[in-house]
Amino acid sequence: MSKLEWGHDQIPDQKGRVIIITGSTSGLGKEAARVLAGKGANIIMAVRNKNKGSKVAELIKKRYQGAKIEVMKVDLNILESVRAFAKEFENTHSRLDILINNAGIMACPFARTEDGFEIQMGVNHLGHFALTGYLLPLLQRTSGSRIVVTSSIAHKTGDINFDDINWEKRSYNTAKAYSDSKIANLYFTYELARKFKDIPNAPIVTAAHPGWTKTDLQRHSFLARILNPIFSQGVKQGVLPTLRAAVDENAKQGDYFGPNGFQEMKGAPVKVRSNGRSHDQSKAAKLWELSEELTGVHYPIAG
Repeated sequence: MSKLEWGHDQIPDQKGRVIIITGSTSGLGKEAARVLAGKGANIIMAVRNKNKGSKVAELIKKRYQGAKIEVMKVDLNILESVRAFAKEFENTHSRLDILINNAGIMACPFARTEDGFEIQMGVNHLGHFALTGYLLPLLQRTSGSRIVVTSSIAHKTGDINFDDINWEKRSYNTAKAYSDSKIANLYFTYELARKFKDIPNAPIVTAAHPGWTKTDLQRHSFLARILNPIFSQGVKQGVLPTLRAAVDENAKQGDYFGPNGFQEMKGAPVKVRSNGRSHDQSKAAKLWELSEELTGVHYPIAG
């Protein structure tokens, strides 16, 4: 790479590429959709609220004449919705170049998904685990495809209790549950990268985190709202690690991107290293097995 900071000018033309972005009605997902649509990609906004998604799509189309954006409904809170989305997408599209697993919830009150999972682990990890598994055959048939997983610096305090992943035995700690879901994102990334290791032309799986970026994700966090003016960066900067993870031609299996500033809170997107616990292969394998069991989704990985 050039010594210049990586930015929008380093994003190559995306014409003809099909890109799914979950959670693209606000924040990082919305900004990623805008930038990549402006680079010529065919964007599929995979969103829970189609009306809201359509309004965002129209705004992007007004900015970029000829932008190709399709809005499709998926609710990561409901496994059947994830399955139905993947089936509809495969029935209507012959390729998938990039899957950006961006959607997430943070620091919310205790709740369960429709399938009984703790809400943050259910949406942030298990929903995307199922979605990626369902779409994997199409990704494998698309040359040069890529999977991007969104984690967080909060992974550093994550330590999953595999005996109580759905918080049925403990008093609920929403910040801890969020951190657990974010280290789960990295376990998933690294385990999938290992599974792809010996498969020629397998999709590249990368991860990214936005540092401390001000988004709607923080609406349940009083502390974040108080400290945002001091520590946060805007979405135009915060989305760059995700975009680099998605399109950097030099990215390799399991690469992780984040800001280059103090404590990775903000700055230009560079390759970073997650904490030691996130590289525990036994825990990653355990989460993978549990995720298959909970979602009923088994990955069709073959050479």
